[in-house]
Amino acid sequence: QLQFVESGGGLVHPEGSLRLSCAASGFTSDYYSIGWFRQAPGKEREGVSCISMSGRFTRYADSVKGRFTISRDDGKNTVDLQMDNLKPEDTAIYYCAAVRRSLCLQWDSPEFTYWGQGTQVTVSS
Repeated sequence: QLQFVESGGGLVHPEGSLRLSCAASGFTSDYYSIGWFRQAPGKEREGVSCISMSGRFTRYADSVKGRFTISRDDGKNTVDLQMDNLKPEDTAIYYCAAVRRSLCLQWDSPEFTYWGQGTQVTVSS
């Protein structure tokens, strides 16, 4: 089955850090721009960050700019999301998805595919 497998979530105190990892399963992620998304209870899914196929271009939601950093390692077929200075409002299930474009598309593009099962991030004291 072609999908991403997310890992690295957990429970962390406010101002703490987590590093999420997204591994491609059944396909090579080299030819895709890859995004991280999240969905909090009772809220719609929102885009968090995206990295272009080349890795040269990145995009972040305003709510996470300066705190989150996305990176990719095509040799390992993974995309990581380093999350620092976490806040309670970052609590959500985090997912990654791919789009077969050289650059990231808008967050709500139906072209994002290969959604994984997600990893839970809980920020609480």
